[in-house]
Amino acid sequence: MDEFADLTLDEMRLALAPAVADAAIFDGWSVAAVEAAARENGVDPDIARLAFKPGAMGMIGAWIETIDAAMAAALPLEKLASLPIRERIRSLVQFRLDAVMGREEALRRALAIMAMPQNAAAAVKMGWSSADLMWRLAGDTATDYNHYTKRTILGGIYAATLAAFIDDESDGKADTHAFLDRRIEGIMKFEKAKAKLLNSDREHFSLTRLLGRLRYPAH
Repeated sequence: MDEFADLTLDEMRLALAPAVADAAIFDGWSVAAVEAAARENGVDPDIARLAFKPGAMGMIGAWIETIDAAMAAALPLEKLASLPIRERIRSLVQFRLDAVMGREEALRRALAIMAMPQNAAAAVKMGWSSADLMWRLAGDTATDYNHYTKRTILGGIYAATLAAFIDDESDGKADTHAFLDRRIEGIMKFEKAKAKLLNSDREHFSLTRLLGRLRYPAH
């Protein structure tokens, strides 16, 4: 198709990624899926194969990258700013769930591949990147240890929600929505408890001060 004619290989990879995900429902995350997506869109299969990094993780990574980009375009901070933080997170995760709706089998296969020991490091990196983007779109500007704990927790919740999503046969994925709501409520309770601990007037506890003392003990 003309829309693919002038694309760079990187651009083509992202443009074809959703079609590869559709093909992966039947062909798995394989070269066959890339070729099927190429034929579906009038692209030379040989060129399409060049656009994707070797192996299933390259194809899955491209799919995730397109979801990240679509989420950032649809839900920028200025659109979410009027919502409470929990609603911002819920909206962002829900966008991602909507993006994979109907592709549960492709998602199931992707999660199985990402769970393989040889793919663990790359899978963690992908999950971290998506969680980081969600927090940034939600307006988080933390640069201390909170930056890491928030992303680690959200990444875990998102992964668990995806696992619930692929097996959810309830009407409108109602069970997944309820699962997500409970997990987000857990994040909020944790954040409140953490803030109370670290900002207690009585204890005057400062993690930054404590780490500084450990690094530069008083003489």
